[in-house]
Amino acid sequence: MPESITILVVDDERPLVGVITSHLEREGFVVLEAFDGPSAVDVAERQRPDLILVDIDLPGFDGIEVCRRIREFSDAYVVMLTARDEESDKVDAFGSGADDYVVKPFSARELIARLQAMLRRPRASTYQGPVHLRDLRIDLGARTVRGPAGEIALTRTEFAILAALLEQRGAACTRRQIIDAVWGAEWFGDEQVVDVHVGHLRRKLGDKAGAPRYVRTVRGVGYAAASTPRQ
Repeated sequence: MPESITILVVDDERPLVGVITSHLEREGFVVLEAFDGPSAVDVAERQRPDLILVDIDLPGFDGIEVCRRIREFSDAYVVMLTARDEESDKVDAFGSGADDYVVKPFSARELIARLQAMLRRPRASTYQGPVHLRDLRIDLGARTVRGPAGEIALTRTEFAILAALLEQRGAACTRRQIIDAVWGAEWFGDEQVVDVHVGHLRRKLGDKAGAPRYVRTVRGVGYAAASTPRQ
């Protein structure tokens, strides 16, 4: 992995953070550290790491809330660390926008292998060309979206989801199809992560699930662009 990859490690167990940091730095990663919920969000917003490794149980507010807040401004990969292995904990983690879930105890070798595999997965759609979707102008080359009020700031993942829906020309995409287009076919985890990012995308576009103008829900299938885009 290139040295430009930055990982934020968040856990209130400082000795564990030290051990993880040591292993990651030996692999060539740049490592940031935080020890509670508020400082994790602050560091993530200021430093924009590529991947965030965060414990669920944190002082201030927990890792689930950390992930929710980070998803407001970043699509960095998020991996939850926890000593709990209940199904409800996994649902909460993926529902907040996490990409993976690792149960303690774990080996450093296994953890690094999973992180490296995750960082190799692409987050991009293959569709190219500027299009219009109702009153939105979407430039897929420049990765920009403009609405009536001006440019709309999307994260890479939000933009890639929109591009994947446009690529289908209004046809419904399953969550798995969206995952394959945005995260890559090797991605593993809960498909609910798509719903979280679509929710953020809709809010930024000013869309409503009950009366969609841009992204519609196709019950029992997934999502679709609300109308056929034009060149």
